[in-house]
Amino acid sequence: MAKSANQKLKLLYIARLLMKKSDENHLISTAQIIEELGRNGISAERKSIYDDIEALRCFGLDIIQIKGRQGGYYLGERDFELPELKLLVDSVQSSKFITQDKTYDLIKKIETLASVYDGQLLQRQVYIQNRVKSMNESVYYAVDAISDAITQNKQITYKYFELNLKKERVYRHNGQLYKASPFALVWDNENYYMIAWDSSANKMKHYRVDKMYGVTMTNEKREGTEAFEKTDMSSYTKSVFGMFGGTEEKVKIRFANHLAGVVIDRFGRDTMIIKDGDEHFTISVDIAISRQFLAWVFAFGTDTEILSPESVREAMKKHADAVFGMYRK
Repeated sequence: MAKSANQKLKLLYIARLLMKKSDENHLISTAQIIEELGRNGISAERKSIYDDIEALRCFGLDIIQIKGRQGGYYLGERDFELPELKLLVDSVQSSKFITQDKTYDLIKKIETLASVYDGQLLQRQVYIQNRVKSMNESVYYAVDAISDAITQNKQITYKYFELNLKKERVYRHNGQLYKASPFALVWDNENYYMIAWDSSANKMKHYRVDKMYGVTMTNEKREGTEAFEKTDMSSYTKSVFGMFGGTEEKVKIRFANHLAGVVIDRFGRDTMIIKDGDEHFTISVDIAISRQFLAWVFAFGTDTEILSPESVREAMKKHADAVFGMYRK
């Protein structure tokens, strides 16, 4: 029998068929494999299919055979199991910095990692409408450019913006370019941030990636490497609330016992918790003092109290007085 031009692709077509259209509940018979190959201009006999299946097994595919009249083959273990793909879909859906259009695109790509049947199950769980989503499509290119600059040890330039009441971009510094030495990309509070060295301010700073525009890698080498190597990224993200910076202080806080879980979630399991009477405990942590931190403490009412330093207690008092005064009027 003369071989067709596609004969060399035979194993690839069989592998794709098993990946796409088989799972534990959907078997592919030898006859169906031969039929699929025929549609792609490839002739095959039953015995050759057995040899091909064995070759794919040797290559590493977990092809399982069920014998009997209704038997056939299916792909068992995959790179991603269905629960893992559901986790990826949920992560994409809940990410505010990913636009709605890109969310659909990414979920479609995630579906291709499963069989078409499991892909349909994933699609049924997609609920995107009315989610708060970023309007900055260029965020993907920004992430790519920042990653390249980190890999190549280069500085970047970009513009940084906020949105006004008309949802229009308003560029900071009158649209002048920022220059920074990027060292890390951090996911925090459903947003992507770039951690970078700002030479003009002589310190590490962070920027929302979805608010960066026109990220361009320069030919200049990064600065601030020594400072970054001294930075504990885990401690950095714990101390900076909502990625809003401020002067860092060692703060002692007293909490009601029932907030132990909240404290551990925020500051980590390695946080030193000291019992303070029967109903409270205290912690001492390094915190970047910002309005976001004060608001976080304020949310727990009388179950939380800043004990020291006095300057942070005073800042908390002013914050509480300002809120109370607004409602008193």
